[in-house]
Amino acid sequence: MSLITEDQVVLDLTGADRHEATRKLGERLVASGRCTDLDAFLNDVRKREETMATGLPGGIGIPHARSAAITEPSLVFGRTDGIDWGAKDGPATLVFLIAAPEGGGDAHMQMLPKLARALMKKDFKAALAAATTEAEVVRIVSAEVELDQPVMAAAAAGAGAGAGAAVAGPDTAGAAAAPAAKRRLNLVGVTSCPTGIAHTYMAAEGLENAAKAAGHTMTVETQGSAGSKPLAAEVIAAADAVIFAHDLPVKDAGRFAGKPLVDVAVKKGISDGPALISQAEQLVAEWEADPAKRAAAVAGAGMAVASGGLVSKVEEGASTGTKIRQWLMTGVSYMIPFVAAGGILIALSFMLAQVAMGSNGAIEIVKYNLKPGDPLNIAETFSVTSLTSWAALLFVIGGAAFGFLVPILSGFIAFAIADRPGLVPGIVGGSVAATMGAGFLGGLVTGLLGGFVARWVSGWNVAKGVRGVMPVVVIPLVSSFITIGLFITVLGRPIKGLTDALNSWLTGMTGASAIILGIILGAMMGFDLGGPVNKVAYAFATTGLAAAGAATDAPQLKIMAAVMAAGMVAPLSMALATTLRPKLFSEPERENGKAAWLLGLSFISEGAIPFAAADPIRVIASSVVGSAVTGALVMLFGATLRAPHGGIWVLPLIGNFALFILALLAGVAVMTVLFIALRSREANLAQVEATATV
Repeated sequence: MSLITEDQVVLDLTGADRHEATRKLGERLVASGRCTDLDAFLNDVRKREETMATGLPGGIGIPHARSAAITEPSLVFGRTDGIDWGAKDGPATLVFLIAAPEGGGDAHMQMLPKLARALMKKDFKAALAAATTEAEVVRIVSAEVELDQPVMAAAAAGAGAGAGAAVAGPDTAGAAAAPAAKRRLNLVGVTSCPTGIAHTYMAAEGLENAAKAAGHTMTVETQGSAGSKPLAAEVIAAADAVIFAHDLPVKDAGRFAGKPLVDVAVKKGISDGPALISQAEQLVAEWEADPAKRAAAVAGAGMAVASGGLVSKVEEGASTGTKIRQWLMTGVSYMIPFVAAGGILIALSFMLAQVAMGSNGAIEIVKYNLKPGDPLNIAETFSVTSLTSWAALLFVIGGAAFGFLVPILSGFIAFAIADRPGLVPGIVGGSVAATMGAGFLGGLVTGLLGGFVARWVSGWNVAKGVRGVMPVVVIPLVSSFITIGLFITVLGRPIKGLTDALNSWLTGMTGASAIILGIILGAMMGFDLGGPVNKVAYAFATTGLAAAGAATDAPQLKIMAAVMAAGMVAPLSMALATTLRPKLFSEPERENGKAAWLLGLSFISEGAIPFAAADPIRVIASSVVGSAVTGALVMLFGATLRAPHGGIWVLPLIGNFALFILALLAGVAVMTVLFIALRSREANLAQVEATATV
């Protein structure tokens, strides 16, 4: 029994779209007797395509489905002149329709990875593109994509006798059959891969099929590029074990604390599903046989809940440079909500103060406080009918939120390094740094120092009787004393001097120097669209907001405006380009362009990533230029912004907002024109080459 026959090869596949082409491929299965209901099978294929696009980079289409209408595992090959199959880099020229019986065990999941590996080989694709006969295609494909005989037998049995035969069938994927479980298990899992497309869903299906074959239930949360629908809390609570098959950190992993866990790379979920299910069964059995092990895990889960489900952004196995960046970005990510709340409240306060008190309202409103007995204590003088009181209330609350910027930044840098033990020295050290006037630079130093000291103390080999008080008493006491003592006596004053020098430089920055800084920050925002370089520029802007104080035209506010405007350029430009020249883009790119309008307006630079992934050189080159133009113009025009996020939705909080919009439109125009010119040149060259070939 072969996966592919000469009757299942179409060397001149045509179709108005991928659905019509898929029907023509499916008709070959009907003719060979492998499909009993073409419409039912095509409906199953379309359902799979609604879950994710089945086009792959390099001109490949792999429509696939398990269906009750299929009698045996099958491949149908089609070669086209180019049909859009949903890939970002263009149409598909080599198409494989993968069909597997609904109760056919792991046949489906064996074909996908074997075919995927074959398609990574240039000579495999080249041979298919050059093949002149159907027999030649069958020979090329069969040499690379052939199922294990036990799986073929299980697939045939499953197609004839239903899923029950598959459960009782022989080993799959070359793995030993899992031992009979004492009871039916409820399993949950999470799958993810760097691109969030093929492997994420293939691993999920592999785990679900393996669990079903072993007689268990399996519910998988796919954390892919289309987003994820979190598992319900009651489903996780009822789970006997958890399987993570992932190449990216699991989002909110604390939800699964206290459960037996199998943790592997995503490829294991595709190739070793039965073995992973067997591991889960073994862990469950061990936990049930050893109550102490379960108690320890439950206690650990309680600590995770007590920490509020806090997570860091640090990846295991990353390089030193990457870890340093991730430590800092963890602190910035937890700091941003305080910046947002404080900045927006203060901006609203100044707006109301100017209405209530005239042009000097912003200067006067900063005098309000919470000092007992002070005539400007808003808690004692607040009046519901007074606009000034409301302005003062907003300012006091916003100022309080801003007061946490440096401590939270410092605390969560330390947390990223040492986990929970780093919070106390980090937060207290950050508070001391702020009190000494060392600003965010002081927070960076206390965060790094507190994290390393806490991690060092946590690793002490102490007597058993002391271990119980280590996390509560010893670690916070010793790490705080060392971190803050060193900062106050040795590090604080030079860092304060450096902070003062930086603020003086920013305050005195005018003319050409301001424009140059705008160009640099704008280019950084447009370079990697939410990546490390983009985040460094953004962190520089947000951490500087605290130093702006009550000033309405501080350079830090101009920097924030330049960074946000520059970050909006790329997605808006790609949206505009797909609108003006739709023929230059594939169908998925045009759909992404529609979404990019809202993402760009909301200051989400990642809205341009799908375009950059498909055409990195042209997108990044034009993005850097357009974003740099916007950054420079914002600095030149003197637009200001106290809110660290929001895009067009915080327009009332932008100083000189008309000029802000003008700068944004200028950058969008530059990038759009540049990108269309580069893409059009590529299209013209391709057309010339095609004509020359003919």
